[in-house]
Amino acid sequence: MFALADVNAFYASCEKVFRPDLRGKPVAVLSNNDGCVIARSAEAKRLGIKMGMPWFQLRQMQLPEKLHIFSSNYELYASMSNRVMSHLEELAPRVEQYSIDEMFLDIRGIDNCIDFEDFGRQLREHVKNGTGLTIGVGMGISKTLAKSAQWGSKEWPQFHGVLALSPGNRQRTAKLLSLQPVGEVWGVGNRLTKKLHAMGITTALQLAQSNPAFIRRNFSVVLERTVRELNGEPCISLEEAPPPKQQIVCSRSFGERITTYDALRQAICQYAERAAEKLRGERQYCRHIAVFVKTSPFAVNETYYGNVASEKLMNPTRDTRDIIAAAVKSLDRIWLDGYRYAKAGVMLNDFTPTGVSQRKRLT
Repeated sequence: MFALADVNAFYASCEKVFRPDLRGKPVAVLSNNDGCVIARSAEAKRLGIKMGMPWFQLRQMQLPEKLHIFSSNYELYASMSNRVMSHLEELAPRVEQYSIDEMFLDIRGIDNCIDFEDFGRQLREHVKNGTGLTIGVGMGISKTLAKSAQWGSKEWPQFHGVLALSPGNRQRTAKLLSLQPVGEVWGVGNRLTKKLHAMGITTALQLAQSNPAFIRRNFSVVLERTVRELNGEPCISLEEAPPPKQQIVCSRSFGERITTYDALRQAICQYAERAAEKLRGERQYCRHIAVFVKTSPFAVNETYYGNVASEKLMNPTRDTRDIIAAAVKSLDRIWLDGYRYAKAGVMLNDFTPTGVSQRKRLT
């Protein structure tokens, strides 16, 4: 059995932990440079606040009550995430952090000591007492069923945030899957949803009842595994050690448009320095450094410009100076005067565990 623990409205909830006066009030969190909404509390959702809504539109909305807005604070969110994951590990040592606010737990055999849903309630209480954050818990014989159970724990308030799809209650599993839209199944995105709908498969149960060989022929082995997982056949194991990253991106939307080369070069150097720090944190080296720049596609009476350039290194590196030098060389190839740049970034690719380390400066 697997459990999936997920923090409710994570970014917004983190802000509320340090502002108890906002309990029960609508909260929204904005992206870098306050560009658009990236998180909403349940109260904000009820006001019609949409994900990705631009800040300028949000300011113009006439709302029946005050919406409390925060700029994103990723250091806070990372710290709170670590606290949540540490508390979950205290009760279930075999775990896999799936995202900043989600963790899979191996709970095989736990029902010999305690009912699955009682254990889920223990997890909720332990995390709440230790961090002030509320989690939802879904449990199933496979990771995909645990994801579906977690979806159900949010859909139906009567479960109070904890729902188990145990092997002994197949009727409950079938009922939930019959109510879950196929697009809500873990790993089924918009493109697959449209194709499945065209074939008359609109619910998770209909997908589960599909022939796995047919799904493999017409879709992929990945969706075939999803079908098997929905039928209680675990195909996706717990990854206790996260796989190494394949790419590092450091970018930002500018609060004020950049129009000079020196200002853009300074920004690129900062992003390259941060990317190099992240690369060393991953204990990796890179061979490929890319830089992108672009203006706003929504700017009125302005011609859009976006471009990317890259450098391939002879020797893999994680030295900040090498990465900055390659980033500046790339910027020089795509810089055009006369534009108001809205966003830029640095991307590191082609990783390897060995290469040129940070060199000491000669004095």
